[in-house]
Amino acid sequence: MPFISDLQLVDAFTDRPFAGNPAAVAFCESFPDDHYLQAIATEMNFSETAFVVPRPDGSYDLRWFTPTTEVALCGHATLAAAHALGGVATFHTASGVLECGKGKDGEITMDFPLDPPAQVDAPAQFASSSIVWAGRGVSDMLVVFDDANAVRSYTPDPTGLSSIDARCVIITAPGDHPDIDCVSRVFGPRVGVLEDPVTGSAHCTLAAYWSKRLEKDHLYAEQASPRGGFVSMALHGDRVSLGGHAVTIGHLKLAID
Repeated sequence: MPFISDLQLVDAFTDRPFAGNPAAVAFCESFPDDHYLQAIATEMNFSETAFVVPRPDGSYDLRWFTPTTEVALCGHATLAAAHALGGVATFHTASGVLECGKGKDGEITMDFPLDPPAQVDAPAQFASSSIVWAGRGVSDMLVVFDDANAVRSYTPDPTGLSSIDARCVIITAPGDHPDIDCVSRVFGPRVGVLEDPVTGSAHCTLAAYWSKRLEKDHLYAEQASPRGGFVSMALHGDRVSLGGHAVTIGHLKLAID
């Protein structure tokens, strides 16, 4: 079995411990079989566990697993992995090459593909809500509410959300503080995560929607989950730079390699 040299616990999209979105980052000599990767992610029980394998050229292969399945893109676990590597890294992933670097004020920035949503009918599960728009990106459903309080007070229905054909359902509204352009929450019961604390990949869709609506290319977002977190967004053509802080919480040594 390939040796896992280090397994770090990192809170992403926050500058203080026990906030933002926790991720496990496992550094491997090579990828174990998928069953073993999934078993570790299930044991960690974070919304995502990142598995990192070094390449000879100094870059890294990166894969992400929820407690129940592998996913094609994850922002907060990428941020956690880059943080564990000192803030600068190139990752080869199922979603292409992702570059991470150091931004202003200690942020780590991640170059991700923009994911513009195409307008669709609002899911029937939100028929009683004050919905102003709904759209679908590559993987996620975006549902736009009329005000931030509706997002903050929304009570998720796991059964109803699971019936929506999407990896995750993002609900969002205009920001309700001067420095916040938009607020959001993200639900992914289909991938084993009822509510994700802070979702980097969702901001690939949020950035595309809010940039067009607000007519600005630099935005600052709050994900209003119970843990909470903040994401900066800067659009560059068909890419978006997502920025955030991260904090290392601890290291684990697996007893079974």
